[in-house]
Amino acid sequence: LGKHREPDISYIEQTSETIFQNVQKGQLIVLESSTFPGTTEGVMRPIIEKSGLKAHKDFYLGFSPEREDPNNPDFNTRTIPKVIGANHPTSLQLTKALYDEVIVRTVPVSSSEAAEATKLLENIFRSVNIAMVNEMKMILDRMGIDVWEVIHAASTKPFGYMPFYPGPGLGGHCIPIDPFYLTWKAREFEISTRFIELAGEVNTFMPFYVVNKLVDALNQNQKSINGSRILILGLAYKKNIDDLRESPSLKLMEIISEKGGMADYHDPYIPKLGHTRHYNFEMKSVELTAKNLKGYDAVLISTDHSVYDMNFIVKHANLVIDTRNATAKVKTGREKIVRA
Repeated sequence: LGKHREPDISYIEQTSETIFQNVQKGQLIVLESSTFPGTTEGVMRPIIEKSGLKAHKDFYLGFSPEREDPNNPDFNTRTIPKVIGANHPTSLQLTKALYDEVIVRTVPVSSSEAAEATKLLENIFRSVNIAMVNEMKMILDRMGIDVWEVIHAASTKPFGYMPFYPGPGLGGHCIPIDPFYLTWKAREFEISTRFIELAGEVNTFMPFYVVNKLVDALNQNQKSINGSRILILGLAYKKNIDDLRESPSLKLMEIISEKGGMADYHDPYIPKLGHTRHYNFEMKSVELTAKNLKGYDAVLISTDHSVYDMNFIVKHANLVIDTRNATAKVKTGREKIVRA
């Protein structure tokens, strides 16, 4: 996305320019990048056809969105069903033949636009439901009700319910971004995507909510965020991986710094932090020792990596802000834990 949440498809355009200079008759070209409906036929096709070859006649064109869940032990590239779409029967047949060689199950749809929309629906579904449970977290926290207990109880219903979990904000290269592709495209058809945009507002607000909870907790200890030392646990956008794209931890560090706090981090998967798409931090992961934990005014759990010993962390920290319910099983020192 660009600065104003408009799709940035420059990489697709540049790649298409390279393809048009090298495309040969009979080749199959399949786009996998998440994008708005109409990109394959409306953006890629005209560029490649500058070669003089015609799509679905001289070369074949399709779309098949990437599906992956990093560090998921139950699924891999081969076992995740793959949606494929093309705007001509031959292009669809060839696309299916290609992926049938490596994917257990392919799922053909009627057009590249339908396949492009499928990917957006998958990620919008997650974005909206995560926003809903994040809003529930804020409401129930004000009421003094444990949202995690409520989610666990609701999960016992064997039909009509799927659990989603709150956190410090959205991360990753899909869910925080893809919904706004459809928002942008919908304007062309004079449709307002109010539901999608509201979900985006809720999820975007979550790092600010977490920092507000941190500020309140510090105040309870007669401390100000200005001048406080805060240790962020986990930079990656999800546990047990090293991917920090769009990670809310980076936004948390920025907000803390803007309020006069000093933010360090520890992440066993990301030993060094440098320039990213939106941020320009230059620092290294702090060693997680009892002395270091004690030296911070607060420890903020942003990503609950499995290697973290929560009993050790709570024992030696002065204050713990838990955004992931990571300390649920900790028995000793619970007076130091604040959920956010």
